[in-house]
Amino acid sequence: MTVEFPALETLTFEEPEPGIGILRINRPDRMNSQTVQMFHEYVTAGRALRDSGLRALIVTGAGERAFCAGFDLDEISVITRMGVREFLKFQETATGGIQSIRHLPFPVIAAIHGPATGGGFSLALAADIRLAAPTAKLSAAFVKVGLSMGELGTSVNLARIVGPARAAEIGYTARIVAADEAERIGLVNRVVPSEDLLAEALEMARLIATNSPGGVRMSKRAIQRNAEIGSYEAALELENRGQALLTRTEDMPEALAAFQEKRPARFSGR
Repeated sequence: MTVEFPALETLTFEEPEPGIGILRINRPDRMNSQTVQMFHEYVTAGRALRDSGLRALIVTGAGERAFCAGFDLDEISVITRMGVREFLKFQETATGGIQSIRHLPFPVIAAIHGPATGGGFSLALAADIRLAAPTAKLSAAFVKVGLSMGELGTSVNLARIVGPARAAEIGYTARIVAADEAERIGLVNRVVPSEDLLAEALEMARLIATNSPGGVRMSKRAIQRNAEIGSYEAALELENRGQALLTRTEDMPEALAAFQEKRPARFSGR
């Protein structure tokens, strides 16, 4: 499989193994900080990857210094000069950029090293799974620049991951959450040595890719959609519909046959 990916300035993509992609924030000289252009490129990247057939995507930062240090303060004046309507349009683009990564139909793994602050924190929260190096420093730094944590889905995603009280403390204080605390409170799945971070993310992606593509995608959809509805009955309805659809695929009978024959399943994704 070769994914057709556009040439972008702030993001790069590679496919180290069939079905597994790595999306890198590519501004290492600026701590991989975000720009107006980068938010547009998130949208472009999401469109290119959505129907790519990937089984998993790793998101990380280029270089050794940072995952993503939030919005580049050298561009902050661009925002302050915007009128209300222009700023709202920018916000919708920026939010859509993060959303386009979050809503990819396959699992997204964030491999976090160094700072993941502000919008970089929002990007990490948009992933399904977060792995962190000991150097990881996570912070919802929005209140430090006169904004709120109601930014790029942070208020919603953070509260769902660590609970409202912890989200409130992290958001109101804008303090740094170190890697060990992030693991303890469930903000990251686990901490791994810096030199093993990408290898661990790749191994997790491989493990995901051994399973039914349709089953994994429906699982992701169920987790995300059921977090967004308040009715238990509606959640069951979504689960039931997804399972019924999966029984009509080629992969389910293949998986059952493989189990009975004590061999690895040969999933086709059809």
